[in-house]
Amino acid sequence: MTATPRTYWLEHAWLGTHVEPGVAVDVADGRIAAVRTDTPAPPPGAEILRGLTLPGLANAHSHAFHRALRSTVQVGSGTFWTWREIMYATAERLTPDRYHVLARAVYAEMALAGITTVGEFHYVHHAPGGTPYADPNAMGEALLAAAAEAGIRITLLDAAYLSSGFGRPPTAHQLRFSDGDADAWAARSSLLKDRDHARIGAAVHSVRAVPAEQLSTVARWAEERRAPLHVHLSEQTAENDACREAHGCTPAQLLALHGVLGPRTTGVHNTHLTAEDVSLIGGSGTGTCMCPTTERDLADGIGPAAALQNEGSPLSLGSDSHAVVDLFEEARAMELNERLRTRTRGHWTAAALLRAATADGHAALGWDDTGTIEAGARADLTTVALDSVRTAGPLPRLGAETAVFAATAADVRHTLVAGRHVVRDGAHTLVPDVPGALAQAVQALRA
Repeated sequence: MTATPRTYWLEHAWLGTHVEPGVAVDVADGRIAAVRTDTPAPPPGAEILRGLTLPGLANAHSHAFHRALRSTVQVGSGTFWTWREIMYATAERLTPDRYHVLARAVYAEMALAGITTVGEFHYVHHAPGGTPYADPNAMGEALLAAAAEAGIRITLLDAAYLSSGFGRPPTAHQLRFSDGDADAWAARSSLLKDRDHARIGAAVHSVRAVPAEQLSTVARWAEERRAPLHVHLSEQTAENDACREAHGCTPAQLLALHGVLGPRTTGVHNTHLTAEDVSLIGGSGTGTCMCPTTERDLADGIGPAAALQNEGSPLSLGSDSHAVVDLFEEARAMELNERLRTRTRGHWTAAALLRAATADGHAALGWDDTGTIEAGARADLTTVALDSVRTAGPLPRLGAETAVFAATAADVRHTLVAGRHVVRDGAHTLVPDVPGALAQAVQALRA
């Protein structure tokens, strides 16, 4: 994912703290070589990016196959647990080929939304019934290939998913998720290798899905590789209750006891936490990935994101089940949810919300040199139109506020990865018909 040296002229650029007009960005070998402000006109030969250019967005939590559930799970009522049964039925129909086709289309949809890196929380490892494929990582390799073909970066967070609950074996649906024990999970995951567009990380699906005595095996695997480690944490009150019954403590406390928390770890959701949990997570430097559109879709609740950040937990954002794929909506939903919860406004600035969607999201996925517009950073850029029906009118210097509180994924005009156009003028350069690809892939799973 490299590009020939070139210069881009950004009509307006968000430089982390403010919007700067007229910025020239020189790109070489897929990285930003120089950033030149006070450039009121495009230099000769420069490619022009009209609108507001941001660093590429990081979708820190994805389950690609959940995209096939969109709208289907909106029929009727229920809870997370009834939604989960529909999800299991969809997972049963996945094969490596089907997953590759679907994920390629989903990642192309993400690129159209300005996302340049995805954190894929991957747990569908084996064939139905739990039989390994000839290549034990056939499903993971399908996802890595899909991201490459869609032109985006990926951190494959290979998940240990070993039980259906505390002291209970996997259900029939969950057999294809399980490696049997954490040592077998580690042996299989070790076969996956980083590549130019991909990083390999680890995940604990949840405290209910990995026996307590095996949590340290997953944590040690990530520590030895200095890889990111993610975990679904306290998404449901039922999980908290079951954990207390089994271990006499909360899920966050259990993770702390077994060495899972720490600066390379990210808790996903972190919804139903005690004050002690918040202090444990923040004090250990463990990150928090909020997924507001999924959390509200599943009626999970509103997590204490502001309190977590105040205690030292870096925030990132994810689209999770892909009820929508729109990081601007995730960012504003985090702020607006907090307003509803507290009945006060302005918990985060637009700049802080954009950092969660860019630099801090990339850091949570192991791409520490991505997510800023500065010399040395990877040249991943997203340009948002400032002249659509949603974004027209505000002063350009308020572009960050416009992006977070008014724009949608439909306003993304360009997406560049390593200095190369993946989306140009709203069209994907590698997947010609993304809606058609999505429709075909989803229909194949329903057949």
